[in-house]
Amino acid sequence: MMADAPSPAGAAGEAGEPVSTPLLRRRGSYTRCMSHARDELGSFRSCLRWMCVEHSDGSSAAASWLVFALLAVAVPAAARVALPRRAYDAQVQASLTLSAALAYVTLSRLVRRRGLRRLLYLDRLRHDSQDVRAGYTVQLAGSFRLLACFVLPCFLADAAYKVYWYCANRPFPLWWSAAACALEMASWIYRTAMFFMACVLFRIICFLQILRMTGFARDFGQCADVAAVLRQHRHIREQLRRISHRYRKFIVSCLFLVTASQFSALLAATRPHAQVNITTSGELALCSMSLVTGLLICLHSAAKITHKTQAITSVAAQWHADATINSQDRDHENPRTPSKASHHFHAASLVPPSASSSGDESGDESAQSDDGLDGSKFVSLHDTNVSFQKRQALVTYLENNRAGITVFGFVVDRTWLHALFMIEFSLVMWLLGKTIGIS
Repeated sequence: MMADAPSPAGAAGEAGEPVSTPLLRRRGSYTRCMSHARDELGSFRSCLRWMCVEHSDGSSAAASWLVFALLAVAVPAAARVALPRRAYDAQVQASLTLSAALAYVTLSRLVRRRGLRRLLYLDRLRHDSQDVRAGYTVQLAGSFRLLACFVLPCFLADAAYKVYWYCANRPFPLWWSAAACALEMASWIYRTAMFFMACVLFRIICFLQILRMTGFARDFGQCADVAAVLRQHRHIREQLRRISHRYRKFIVSCLFLVTASQFSALLAATRPHAQVNITTSGELALCSMSLVTGLLICLHSAAKITHKTQAITSVAAQWHADATINSQDRDHENPRTPSKASHHFHAASLVPPSASSSGDESGDESAQSDDGLDGSKFVSLHDTNVSFQKRQALVTYLENNRAGITVFGFVVDRTWLHALFMIEFSLVMWLLGKTIGIS
């Protein structure tokens, strides 16, 4: 976790405002520390501590690995050996253990290397608007409600299934059966929460980029500096590149793991003489729904931020068209409106001849004024042409540099998801054709 060093924001307490721990820290002040009540990341740290993913020192890392080995490996293996054989139990335990291992390694690596503040990009929020900071704060506060919405229903359903199974089979005496049931439920919720925690954390980080792109698109027309727009887009693109680099292995591994798990479950459920009902395959269905839901959270978040980022091209094209049309002289667009030059010529024609022969000085002054007017027209046309070229260059840049979440060079967008769905569907139909004869 990150240290809470003094910051300039602490001066607000002297002015009578309530003192709270700021989101941002000075560069070089990031060290590990314990959480406290005023820390906006205290709930995250508490969650990671309860899930035993804290690696702030050597003892915490050792305890974290010990708890993972106990709940994710030892308890499922002991239940597999000591308890009577249950249908589809091998597929369920292997899928949950592998998914928890993948999420645990990903979370521990990211938190240990970068810390929680830098992982959630809280150190970069000082460059964002107030709307982005407020929206991100709300998202951080609601992330645990979202995590509970996924974990608690799965846990309650599995707890009901475990209690029913132990009451029906009674593999041990009463107290030993209760202890074994409690250990199995603890192992289930630990592995499920670990997997969903990694998925929800990825969703939170993607949501920050969505907030940035929404504000960027909303304020696009208000910014007349093309260079500033280009710098901001490059900054967002660099953030997306870093997110993609950090999570690409997790997304690809999760995709292959969930695919293999679902095909294994489908193959086991469609084999000859397979008993498929709520008592035998209920846990398998619950495991499958949990893994697929976690994968969909990651893919939906990645595709959404990619769609928002690529949609900025149409916003830029609309802004370019509006600026080009509005930059033209409306007097030239409407032929019924007399131009300033025609008014000048008409007024000169009404001057009496005596006034026109008043001297050469007036003629020289009018000639100089005409020359100055023509020069201002040329300067105005040149500035308009330069602005047009800048806007056109920006639109061309956005069209040829589509940002988004990438996985080893492949952009995770809706087209990629459609292709992935067709591949998965084709494999499912092929497997069903081999097992139950669907053609």
